[in-house]
Amino acid sequence: MTPGNNGASTPEDDDPFGYLYADGQANGAQPPSGGYGYPNSVNRVRAVGTRQYGQQPQSAQTAPYGQVPQQQGAYGRPNAHYAAPETLPGGAPTTQTAMPSGGGGGRGGRGPNTKGLLIGAIAVVAAVVIGIGVAILSGDKDKGDADNASGTTPTQSEEPKPSPSASKSGAAQAELPKIDAKALRLSPGVTTASDIKGAKADGGVYVTGFNQVGAKVTWTVNGIDKKGTYRLYVRYGIPGVDANATLLVNGEAQSRPVNMKNFGGLPKGDWEKGWQETWSNVNLTKGTNTIELACNEGNQCDAVLDQLWLQK
Repeated sequence: MTPGNNGASTPEDDDPFGYLYADGQANGAQPPSGGYGYPNSVNRVRAVGTRQYGQQPQSAQTAPYGQVPQQQGAYGRPNAHYAAPETLPGGAPTTQTAMPSGGGGGRGGRGPNTKGLLIGAIAVVAAVVIGIGVAILSGDKDKGDADNASGTTPTQSEEPKPSPSASKSGAAQAELPKIDAKALRLSPGVTTASDIKGAKADGGVYVTGFNQVGAKVTWTVNGIDKKGTYRLYVRYGIPGVDANATLLVNGEAQSRPVNMKNFGGLPKGDWEKGWQETWSNVNLTKGTNTIELACNEGNQCDAVLDQLWLQK
């Protein structure tokens, strides 16, 4: 195939673009009469300004191939074939609508007032935070009031009850033996009397005649449930002077005497105001034990004896 229409019997042997080449032009190839360089194409080129809005389009004038249609009118002058949309009925308005400046904090209308929106958002957040804080404080206050109310006015279920250990301890103390002076076994020369007021033993009876070497009182203690250390309490009376006595447990003398000192600094010679209490630790075995108070050499025994008892 050669450039241009060389009379080929089939369309595919024809070169529609042969006129573009030198050899095609030598063979007499001519540009096609249709538009855009294609055979039988429809030329729909429309000169600028020939269309008018709202009117039927006029027949376009086809310019010779390769030439630009002549513009109607000079630059800057109205074109007879063109009418602006705003000149037609129902066309676009000829005036521009001014946009609201919106303040913008002196920014010349460059955008919306975001400063006002930010302040409003901060105010809303602050109000929510304050509301939450008030609710929390109110809840704590109500809880505190409820706790105070429950503490000052206990219900029946909250009524304090003695603990098992306290009850057990109290029962053990209550069960420990106690003896009055007249129930003690007395050595020769030791007797009982009730002349001095203030004795707590039954009938106000107390032991007297103890202020002599060899004097002794004995208490046989029964019913000790458990071996251990106990406190032996002695209620005594003195005439405002210190006294003491030897302590024996199950026949064994203790290293420390029973101290019957004038703890209250009571006046000397006043027996009725001389009633006091003292205590000493004793180690007892389970079952029966013997406790003795004796006036031996070196003791100061000017005292009367009222009661003896044990505590854990």
